[in-house]
Amino acid sequence: MRLSIRTATAASAIPREVWVRLCPAGHPFLNADFLAIIERHGAAADAWGWGARHLVASDELGRVVGLLPLYVKSHSHGDFIYDWSWAAAYRQLGREYYPKLMTCLPHTPVAGPRLLVADGPAAAGIRQALVDGARTLADRLGTSSWHVALPTENEATLLQGDGLLISHDVQFHWIDPGCGDFDGYLATFSAAKRRKVKAERRRVDSSGLRLETRHGDEIDPAEWPLLHALYAATFAKFNNHAVFSAACFADLAAALGRRMVAFIARDGAIPVAVALCFRSDDVLYGRYWGCLGNFHSLHFELCFYQGIAYCLRHGLRRFEPGAGGEHKLARGFTPTAVCSAHWIRDATMRELIGRHLQLQGEAVADYRVEVAERLPFRRDCLPPPEG
Repeated sequence: MRLSIRTATAASAIPREVWVRLCPAGHPFLNADFLAIIERHGAAADAWGWGARHLVASDELGRVVGLLPLYVKSHSHGDFIYDWSWAAAYRQLGREYYPKLMTCLPHTPVAGPRLLVADGPAAAGIRQALVDGARTLADRLGTSSWHVALPTENEATLLQGDGLLISHDVQFHWIDPGCGDFDGYLATFSAAKRRKVKAERRRVDSSGLRLETRHGDEIDPAEWPLLHALYAATFAKFNNHAVFSAACFADLAAALGRRMVAFIARDGAIPVAVALCFRSDDVLYGRYWGCLGNFHSLHFELCFYQGIAYCLRHGLRRFEPGAGGEHKLARGFTPTAVCSAHWIRDATMRELIGRHLQLQGEAVADYRVEVAERLPFRRDCLPPPEG
């Protein structure tokens, strides 16, 4: 098959039919709506250092057969490859690290396919053409590097075979142990850990707050400014920038509908906390937390326990509550290996970063084993290793 590669400077410039055909069905982030909306509202736009250069592979008949989400970035915010120290090393050696090329879901640390190609006999060749196209674009733009954040295991193997370096990390994921409901889930905990969770939930239950679960299509658009204010205030508290606007959340809710899930705590009619999640057919993804006030254990309730209960009610097999956070261990989130891939143009920097990543991989593997010892489960209920 003879392929041609072009770039699209907006997700919306690629026909919806192409996204539907090449992306995983029902995925809340890998679709035309999510990427187009966050680009349109500026969360992943040139003004904030995200320049879309999505690669589009077409066959001889002009039919699109492959996509590679791709951004030119002038910083390392929101891509979750944790390369700040690499940029610092470049500066110390008098070299430029930015701009760089990023294949990722902006502001979204969710692993999954990145080389978007339909299954078939030509799939391997199309994937290779996208990889070659990304490196050609990096050469043309003069970027220091190209990074693929959180690809699938098979994609990581392909990229490593093509000369990309692999970095490793740990996320904490809940995996349904087949326990039926939340009480059944707690029954898999040791007695002491079970008592702690129950005490946290009782505190919230006795607080007078009212908890509710709403999907995107069940939230009045007029309520998004109130919910957004919770999210923005929490980001400001930690001196972080809230990249999503109220209008962006409202548009995502309208487009994704039941693929968005909000756990809301209200004091009377007023929302005082929200945990905003997204879902596929079998995975819940925790993304944004916002709160005004100091409510004991409410973060654990909305961000973890409500999500687990939701998964058990709706038959979702997995809950990924975001990057980082050893406090998730005590709630039953298993340390899970994830990785990213990195093409580094400069041979000296590639060697230095490669040595660093080899040591990092060993340390991450040891860390994963170490923290797994702190899971709350009874010995006969320990989950199998993940990743």
